[in-house]
Amino acid sequence: MSNIKDFDPILQELQQKYAAIDQDAQTHLKGLLYSKPITYWDYIQTDALLNLQVQRTTLPDEMVFIGYHQINELLFKMILWEIEQVSESTSLTTEFFASRLMRVSRYFDMLTTSFNIMRDGMDVDQYMKFRNTLTPASGFQSAQYRLIEFASTELINLIDYRFRKDIDRNTPYTHAFEHLYWQAAGKNYETGKKSTTLVNFENRYKDEFLRFMESHNTKNLWTRFKELPKADQENEDLIKAMRHYDYTVNITWVFAHYHAAKHYIESGSEGGEGTGGSDWKKYMHPKYQRRIFFPQLWSESELENWGTEL
Repeated sequence: MSNIKDFDPILQELQQKYAAIDQDAQTHLKGLLYSKPITYWDYIQTDALLNLQVQRTTLPDEMVFIGYHQINELLFKMILWEIEQVSESTSLTTEFFASRLMRVSRYFDMLTTSFNIMRDGMDVDQYMKFRNTLTPASGFQSAQYRLIEFASTELINLIDYRFRKDIDRNTPYTHAFEHLYWQAAGKNYETGKKSTTLVNFENRYKDEFLRFMESHNTKNLWTRFKELPKADQENEDLIKAMRHYDYTVNITWVFAHYHAAKHYIESGSEGGEGTGGSDWKKYMHPKYQRRIFFPQLWSESELENWGTEL
């Protein structure tokens, strides 16, 4: 048991802590007399977490589908958490930059390998039945994934490559938004008509996206990289980390997602259309997306063959 004198330095630090925020340390210490000790289930909020899986059907494998996607969203949150540390850093170093990128890459490695759960963990017949209750919802509508994209690179690299020549830094965000690569999954560019999936997505998140696009215009991963001293921009470890992140997100993970979707959608008897009605092959395949976060870090040959093979 600790001697009471051992607490003197800690008490002094607590007094300094609460004085800095204009609080009375003694009041807070008195509160500790009545506080409950923390438990694992209270800290993790286990009961709340395990009550978030609500099925729309009686098919058992729908639970796998729901749980899997909720885990994805938790990992997306952690990815954004790591990226924001780079975005907001006031004393960015190559070591810190590379370490956070590799953390993010490891999360995407988990996401990539976890597609085996989706690919081999659900009965095709059950999936083809319960997916009908999901329309017009779609994994396309993951807002956090869009934020990851905005936080990773300059906006021009997320524009549909067919329209990039007409868009630059002076283009209004609202106009750029209408030409993001993923708009093609739910928009007819000849008529301007948008699918219900895309309309619902924009009604819920467009304003948030526009604010995020603007706030990260100068503090995404690529612009932060270009702010580093020239010598740091040539740091081999950092370049390796950035290329690894770019490839992991935009090739490895996308292909895993593509093949998992292909396994179920093409194995069913109801055609090959995505739940939101999109041409999912052209939307998901990296050779059509042409999405590259850090194009200047790749050779001409690598860029030319981007997404043609894993």
